[in-house]
Amino acid sequence: MFRLFWADEGGLPGDDRGLAYGDGLFETIRMADQKGVLLSRHLERMVRDAGRLDIGVSRGDLANVCIEAAQRFAGQFNGGGWILKLTLTRGSGGRGYRPSPGMEPNLLVSASPLPPMPDVDGEVIDFSKVPLTVNPFLAGIKSLNRIEQVLAATELGASLFEVIMADREGNLVEGTRTNILLRKTDGWVTPPASSLAVAGVLRQWLLERLRQRGEKVTERPVAVDDVLGPDCHGLFLLNSVLGIVPVRTIAGHDLPVDSGLATIFNPLETLE
Repeated sequence: MFRLFWADEGGLPGDDRGLAYGDGLFETIRMADQKGVLLSRHLERMVRDAGRLDIGVSRGDLANVCIEAAQRFAGQFNGGGWILKLTLTRGSGGRGYRPSPGMEPNLLVSASPLPPMPDVDGEVIDFSKVPLTVNPFLAGIKSLNRIEQVLAATELGASLFEVIMADREGNLVEGTRTNILLRKTDGWVTPPASSLAVAGVLRQWLLERLRQRGEKVTERPVAVDDVLGPDCHGLFLLNSVLGIVPVRTIAGHDLPVDSGLATIFNPLETLE
């Protein structure tokens, strides 16, 4: 189980390890009234990745909190869309990095309005100057350690929707808040999950749907030339809150915009 904290009643205790060391993880879930987009996948990821960090939590307990949170917060948004955030930490106490044995996790639950939705005709993005280093032991986990994404996000201005971060070899990995999917002449290409700081639930859902449709999907390193070369037929940003976002310009380079993927994913058809 865990100790439950509601953000509208105050924050986590001062000795929480998530605050002190980023010792935890989080999920950000798009809600429509009292139901969540891809909710089961968000909960399954939190349970799985918490287990990788040796933080014990059950899916049933998290699901019950989501029900309680929906009843508590949905009315504040007039039955419309909002964001539910679950922040799970190892707990409180333990001086220094070494956790105390038998710690009880803390769960902070908060709600916020939906962010502005992206332009369906495509967004303008750029390459980030901040490199992204992914520890193989932590690959894919939506942990509280997001300082590289914070630094990259400072590059965003009114004219930029997102910046794409690269690894030490110069391969494009992901945006500050999005996964990437590239349409090539011979199929779809996306960086492998093992290279990602965050393996998004929409990314996995979409790859499964494309393969079910018989389309070729390759998970491999993505070079800058893959995006800027003549073989690129579209670049898409994936985020379960924002949806599938086509890119029309990257670093001043115009890209073809294809709205076909939007017909595959309708957030309101994945509510649970």
